[in-house]
Amino acid sequence: MINLLMEYWVVRIVKSIDKRLVDICGSIFGLVLFSPFFLMISILIKLEDSGPILFKQTRVGINGTYFIIFKFRSMCINAETQKKNYLEDNEIAGSMFKMKNDPRVTKIGKFIRKTSLDELPQFINVLLGDMSLVGPRPPLVEEVKNYSNRDKERLIIKPGMTGLWQVSGRNNLSFSEMVNLDLIYIQKQSFWYDFKIMIKTLVNMFLVKKNGAF
Repeated sequence: MINLLMEYWVVRIVKSIDKRLVDICGSIFGLVLFSPFFLMISILIKLEDSGPILFKQTRVGINGTYFIIFKFRSMCINAETQKKNYLEDNEIAGSMFKMKNDPRVTKIGKFIRKTSLDELPQFINVLLGDMSLVGPRPPLVEEVKNYSNRDKERLIIKPGMTGLWQVSGRNNLSFSEMVNLDLIYIQKQSFWYDFKIMIKTLVNMFLVKKNGAF
């Protein structure tokens, strides 16, 4: 019994180290590969309203720890203070806020959101160790306050830039379905499963998006 427990924890530690190495190499590669997009998007955001280029927000990471997430700003400057005015228009049941035609989104914001380019600065979060390339999306602090015990299970691993539900329906899914897919990912995660999700994410970004889990 002791030998089995030792073997289990050794396997888990090795997998954790391997995933971290992939995250470090992948985030550096992503920052270099997408550097032209960083420059182009930064210029367009500044030209539109002269506001800050990056949006910083406190999110909940592994085991309920807090960290600051980085995104390209896709909304107007005072978007956070306006959010309370649109809570009744939330289109996702559960502990998450989504609004398809959110009036707070800027012109360049619509484009970078549709293509997921607003997420590129999160390569910095991955490099810092707050996030992984693949995993559940990091929720807001106020969302986690309304989590059930089952919902909290998605917090047992690092959040990711992309994940299973992002390539399996995105905003067409309910919050409960998103949690289901996150828990499926946690059970099935491996190097090749992560690789498959990352490839499908790139396809969804630049080619025709198709729904359906895999």
